[in-house]
Amino acid sequence: MSVTDKLKEGGRQITAGGSAGLVEVCLMYPLDVIKTRLQLGQQDKGMMDCVVKTLKNEGIGGFYKGILPPILAETPKRATKFFTFEQYKIAFTHSEIPMPVTMSFAGLFSGLTEAIVICPFEVVKVRLQADRKSSVKEQRSTAAMAREIYKTEGFGTSGLYRGLGATLGRHGAWNMVYFGLYHSCKEIIPDAKQNPSANLIGRIALGFTAGSLHLFSTFHSTWPKVEFKDHNLIRCRESIAELCKPFHWCTRKKGLLPKVMRLGPGGAVMLIVYDEVYAWLKKNT
Repeated sequence: MSVTDKLKEGGRQITAGGSAGLVEVCLMYPLDVIKTRLQLGQQDKGMMDCVVKTLKNEGIGGFYKGILPPILAETPKRATKFFTFEQYKIAFTHSEIPMPVTMSFAGLFSGLTEAIVICPFEVVKVRLQADRKSSVKEQRSTAAMAREIYKTEGFGTSGLYRGLGATLGRHGAWNMVYFGLYHSCKEIIPDAKQNPSANLIGRIALGFTAGSLHLFSTFHSTWPKVEFKDHNLIRCRESIAELCKPFHWCTRKKGLLPKVMRLGPGGAVMLIVYDEVYAWLKKNT
C-alpha cells in the first residue's frame, strides 16, 4: 500500500470513528446524566425518580447538562479509538497469535490511548452534571468550569487529569472486551448480501453484548472521580469502600441500569455507524 493510500485509509477510519462517537453521544447522553446522579447519591430513590425530578426541576435541558464537553471530545476520542485500534491490530497480527487475542490486545491499547485524550473532558462533564442548584441558563459554561478546575486544582492528577489511573483502567478494559468480542464473533453474523435484515439485527445484538458485558468487572472504576479528595487510585477505592460499608453488590452497582442502557445500545450504535460510514467512504472516496 502506497503512502497516499495509507493516508486515505487513515482519513476514512478517523472520519468514520468521529461520526460514530458524535451520533452515539447525542442519542445516549441523557442516560449518562441519570447514571452520574444516581452514583453521586443525590437523594434519588431510583432511576425513574431521578428522571421525574430532573424533568420537573430542570426541564428537558437538565438531561443535557454538560453535553458540550462530550460533543467536543467525542470526535477526537472515537476517531482516536477506531484509528488506533486499526493500527494496533496491524501491529499485533501474527500467524502464531490467535485472532481473539490480537483483537483484544488491539482494543486494550486503543482504550489506553483514548483515556489520555478524554480524561480532562470527563472531569469537566461530571462536574457540570453534578450541579443541580442552577438551571440550564444559570449554569456555568464548559469553558468557565474548565478554567475554574485548572485555576484551583491544576492540570495534573489533582485537577483536569484527576482519576487518570481509573480512566486508563476503565477504557482499557472496556475496549479490550468491546473490540475483542465483536471482531472475534463477527463471523457468526449472517452475510449482509444474502440477508440484510438478519445481518443488521445480528450486529446490533453483538454490539449490545460487547458494550455491556464488561460492566460487571469494571463498574467500580466508573464512580465519578471529582467527588473524592483522594488522588491516588488505591486510596480512592478504599475511601469508597469505607463510605459504602456494608459494601454490598447492590451498592457497588448503583447506577448500573442506566449505564447498561447507555453502553449496551450505545456500543451497537457506534459499531454500526462506524461500519456504515467507513463503507460509504471507501466506496466514494
